[in-house]
Amino acid sequence: MSKVFITSALPYANGPCHLGHLRSTYIPADIYARYNRMNDVDVLFVCASDEHGTPIAVRAEQIGKSPKEIADKFHKMIKRDLELCNISFDNFSRTTDPLHYEISQNFFLKLYEKGYIYEQVIKQPYCNTCKRFLPDRYVEGICPHCKGEGARGDHCETCGRHLDPIQLEEPTCLICSSTPEIKESKQYFFKLSHFQDDLGEWIEGNDELPPNVKNYALQWIKEGLKDWILTRDMEWGIPVPLEDAEGKIIYVWGEAFLGYISSAAQWSRRENKPWEDYWNDKAIHFIGKDIIYHHSIFWPALLMGYGCKLPDNVVAGAYLSLEGRKMSTSKNWVIWASQFLEKFDSDIVRYYLTINAPLGRDTDFSWDDFQRRVNDELADVIGNFLHRTFTFTNRFFDGKIPEPSKFDEYDEEFKNRILSIPDIVSENIEHFKFREGLIEIIRLAKFGNKYFNDKEPWKAVKESPEEASNCLYLCNQLSKVLSVILTPYIPVRASKIMEIMNLDVEKTTSWKTAGKFVPAGHEIGKPKPLFSKIDDSIIKKEKEKLYENLEETETMSDIISIDDFAKMDLRISEITDAERVEGSENLLKLKVNTGEKEIQVVAGLAKKYAPEEIKGQKVVVLVNLKPAKLFGIKSEGMILATSDSLSVLSADAAVGEQIK
Repeated sequence: MSKVFITSALPYANGPCHLGHLRSTYIPADIYARYNRMNDVDVLFVCASDEHGTPIAVRAEQIGKSPKEIADKFHKMIKRDLELCNISFDNFSRTTDPLHYEISQNFFLKLYEKGYIYEQVIKQPYCNTCKRFLPDRYVEGICPHCKGEGARGDHCETCGRHLDPIQLEEPTCLICSSTPEIKESKQYFFKLSHFQDDLGEWIEGNDELPPNVKNYALQWIKEGLKDWILTRDMEWGIPVPLEDAEGKIIYVWGEAFLGYISSAAQWSRRENKPWEDYWNDKAIHFIGKDIIYHHSIFWPALLMGYGCKLPDNVVAGAYLSLEGRKMSTSKNWVIWASQFLEKFDSDIVRYYLTINAPLGRDTDFSWDDFQRRVNDELADVIGNFLHRTFTFTNRFFDGKIPEPSKFDEYDEEFKNRILSIPDIVSENIEHFKFREGLIEIIRLAKFGNKYFNDKEPWKAVKESPEEASNCLYLCNQLSKVLSVILTPYIPVRASKIMEIMNLDVEKTTSWKTAGKFVPAGHEIGKPKPLFSKIDDSIIKKEKEKLYENLEETETMSDIISIDDFAKMDLRISEITDAERVEGSENLLKLKVNTGEKEIQVVAGLAKKYAPEEIKGQKVVVLVNLKPAKLFGIKSEGMILATSDSLSVLSADAAVGEQIK
């Protein structure tokens, strides 16, 4: 039996999972794992929470907790999120596990002994108040390239450039806000440049790598690889296993990859099977496209240095935006997996996030599109076909699959399409074209509905019983095939189809049985609802909640400096027109005269004021706010109101007068 080692990128334990994580990494990996199991491939599917690194350490210091407390909290949340989505890991571990420490330190030592890790004195920011060197995320300042404020020591969010902390202008310590000085510090570097040519050959010669991974990696090779700093001066992390390295830990990207191996090793100890057999047969990584560099350059170089077989493929999922905007956890512009899965079952989210776009292309989550696809495709196409098939079989044939007679040309076409669909879907899944495989399934189910309508078994059962028998015989066969080929995608519903058809779930979920027809005379059960339509009111409520979250984060509740306040252009303005926003219980669309011009503002005041009540009122408006869209409507300012009663702030002053 062939084997395959499948991994999903380690979720970082400083927050729960959102839909973007599920879409780019975990659902695709699970589809591939389930499909391979159905094809008698021995699968080892592992993952772990990534629990080291400066973001967790910084957050812990800021809120007065230990990093382990934060990691513990989010490890449980992440594990719950992935279980709710039916991600079928064979093992889910964590990088704070003692076994991971052992494996990571041994890996570091071997690279050091082989001469691929070396010492070098570098310059680093040092905080005299905190009495320590500051790792990159502990420093903030002004980007030297774009002059953007709030740039981190490793990255500028404004222009996207990679930074070194000593490059920052006006740097400050993130913990105490003091200005660090630059001192010399000894660190350990990995000879990434040594593997430049070997990596280039591996990437060029690997025909399995998807274009988005290969092209991105080759661009880095073309620009020339530089050695990586592999250690940090901090307490939170895996200690460097060398006598003269006290106070230093292995950089998170120097040990997080090994979470794949330590999770597999944990499984090995429990199951008493060698994980190496799986890795050496075939190893596939599923990641998000933001870490292509790490998995196509740095990780393979580490493995080359150690002397291991390289992964066979790296599949990178693209980004998921939300209602046309980039997801932002800080602005609460996000849909958390747990909240979503409280209201919608896992099969629905698995279906939508797969059918929405090819894995390698950025796509958008839209509540309206989500509703449309669930209602039109799952309910009206697949659900309707199955329900009619099972209902008419019970009504006209006593719940037994009828005996077919001679097929006409239309019957033969339908039969051949049923028999060919398992191979078509298989070909797509084998090449990581998960959406394309699902599209083929929907296409055949649509054809099945047309065939059913054209054959009119409700008439044929009286006028031409043989024709009705042929129709229901073939429709039941498609139902059985659907129950098999949908299993990697929507496993819960697929299993329920099998149950209704009184099929042995364990035997039926073998892919090689997909094209084998159920014998005539087999008795099926009563039809049960498989897919429910999503009502407009549910979508309306979810959209309102999402936009309310955004409004809340755009309020000015944080402490600001006098300079920040001076940037605000607050003016007495008059509301000249008002109307409710269609589909929202909370929002009003307002026309506002600021004295200089008329602007449009969308405000969450509908529960406090009727349009006719607020029209004509003088209010205080922030007029130089960056325009945004709320509920798809452009909003060019913000009306100041109290947070609890939603009472607008007014003043007895002339329209256009500025507040200072």
